[in-house]
Amino acid sequence: MNLGITGRVLPAFHERLKDELTFPLSWERSAARDFPAWRAEARAAVGESLLQPPVPGPEPFDPVTVDACDAGPYTARTVEFALSRYGRARGSLLVPHGAGPFPAVLVLHDHGSEFTIGREKTVRPRSDPERLARATAWADRNYGGRFIGDELAARGYAVLAVDTLGWGDRGPLAYEDQQALAANLLQLGTSAAGLAAHEDIRAAAFLASLPEVDERRVGALGFSMGAYRAWQLSALSDGVRAAAAVCWMTGLKEMMVPGDNALRGQSAYFMLHPGLHRRLDIPDVASLAAPKPALFHAGGRDHLFTAAGVERAYAKLRAVWESQGAGDRLTTTVWPDTGHVFSAAMQDAVYTWLDTWLAPDPARPRSNRPTAPRCPV
Repeated sequence: MNLGITGRVLPAFHERLKDELTFPLSWERSAARDFPAWRAEARAAVGESLLQPPVPGPEPFDPVTVDACDAGPYTARTVEFALSRYGRARGSLLVPHGAGPFPAVLVLHDHGSEFTIGREKTVRPRSDPERLARATAWADRNYGGRFIGDELAARGYAVLAVDTLGWGDRGPLAYEDQQALAANLLQLGTSAAGLAAHEDIRAAAFLASLPEVDERRVGALGFSMGAYRAWQLSALSDGVRAAAAVCWMTGLKEMMVPGDNALRGQSAYFMLHPGLHRRLDIPDVASLAAPKPALFHAGGRDHLFTAAGVERAYAKLRAVWESQGAGDRLTTTVWPDTGHVFSAAMQDAVYTWLDTWLAPDPARPRSNRPTAPRCPV
């Protein structure tokens, strides 16, 4: 009899623990049949697990433009603003030329155990050759050689990307330091995942507040950990009107199996809300975004997520959207020959989907060019 641990440090009794998880607050099991009432109750439960109460009342962003340059069809800016009540952060802001306000996308960077760059994974860095080299290699490896933020800006979207704590200008962490950071945050009454969630909500609100942005057309997009953050943000923020998540969706029980990457523990801290799964499964949380438009893409050869986990999660999501008469607003796709990447083909499908729901105006004039210097090549 094994009384200790098994697999990749799972307790030997992990199956019994999983059996006890019935997700009683899910839409499927909840006694509430009024969807807004269920969403309010479930969102409150998620809020408790974030371990950080929202700031009462609006807090000023106090933005400052650090630099700006002309990048052809858009202006590339570095902005600094109050990301939370704990401090300020810098972000990469891309604004199309022409008359606004524009639809906008908060682009959320991945994890990848690469901490020296964060927002630069999605928006081309302009002034640091070393970061540009690392970011270009990262884009080649994970994004089909593209910077997805720049692609969106060229299509007529305002784009914002901000570093998560531990990445880029707010780091860099070493891989093994993730545990210490997470433990120290828990000692201080919050969590790495909860802090990241609140900061994403705040970043989306800042983006929506900009005069160049149409606050009624703000979306979120991310790959891998960024995908987790994108659907979570849409679930928790009414200001985000649509979200696209690439390569991060599964059922909790299918994820917690011997050999799964999540069992390493270190990186999981950025996607782990203490006690949450006593009440809600992973797709249950994502379902809080219903009936807003939502897109989920999975790679059929993604080694991080089992096919069974993806299929079960998709089924739960679809049941919720269809219960609200919004099945046409949910897109769930498995790309059979694709691994854990955000390929150019997947991107093109996402851009078309975003155009459907956030709709840049192709007739909008683009003649108002800035006086900013030309960006470095």
